[in-house]
Amino acid sequence: MEVQAVIRGLESIDGPEDVTVLSDSQYVVNTMTKGWKRKANLDLWDLLDLEADKRTINWCWVKAHAGNPLNEKVDAIANQEARLAGSNPSEETFSHTDESGNATMVDIGSKSISQRIAVAKGSVIMSSKALQMVRTNSLAKGDVLGVARVAGIMAAKNTSQLIPLCHSISLDNVLIEFHIDECKNAINIKGTASTMAKTGVEMEALTAVSVAALTIYDMAKSVDKTITIGHLRLAKKLGGKSGDILIGNNGE
Repeated sequence: MEVQAVIRGLESIDGPEDVTVLSDSQYVVNTMTKGWKRKANLDLWDLLDLEADKRTINWCWVKAHAGNPLNEKVDAIANQEARLAGSNPSEETFSHTDESGNATMVDIGSKSISQRIAVAKGSVIMSSKALQMVRTNSLAKGDVLGVARVAGIMAAKNTSQLIPLCHSISLDNVLIEFHIDECKNAINIKGTASTMAKTGVEMEALTAVSVAALTIYDMAKSVDKTITIGHLRLAKKLGGKSGDILIGNNGE
């Protein structure tokens, strides 16, 4: 969890500005500064490297529960969230099943119409050769990112036909953005979906990023058979009954 916490914090920062990371995990700090062996969760370490390469980081270890104000604040927030999560377990239910456990579509008839926005992210990692061919539009299939952008938009518009219990909603806008990270040979994808509706657009944003990533894979696989797609996640949700939610401070 400590590795993921640092990843989420770095992902929340726009731009390459220098930052200081304070952590009470000697494992995290010494792995990044002294080359300690990475024992497990290698996928998370790769993501941390991906974020760390974007900026200069001052890694600082702080002793837990020793009076550091930032450490104490984070500890208090974590304890409070843990208490809230476990306070009413009987109230936690799956909204897509009925009392008999059968799959069902959620009835949104009584919900009010409001603006809903969702941001999803994902990454496609490939060889440096394939990445350069994507950048220069020299792949045989043509403009990879241009086609992937259109594919992502089309996928968002057809989400209800792909995910069985999703509602069909009218989208106001779908935006697909790509960031090429040459250090990690990665194409980072950000998809934003917005609507005025009775239900949210999280699935539309996630579907857009997923299909955009799959399109990149399809168009570049002839050059690189080792392309990987990963770290698909919801980064931000705005509007609705639950209000605004930033997932792990990752909603830039």
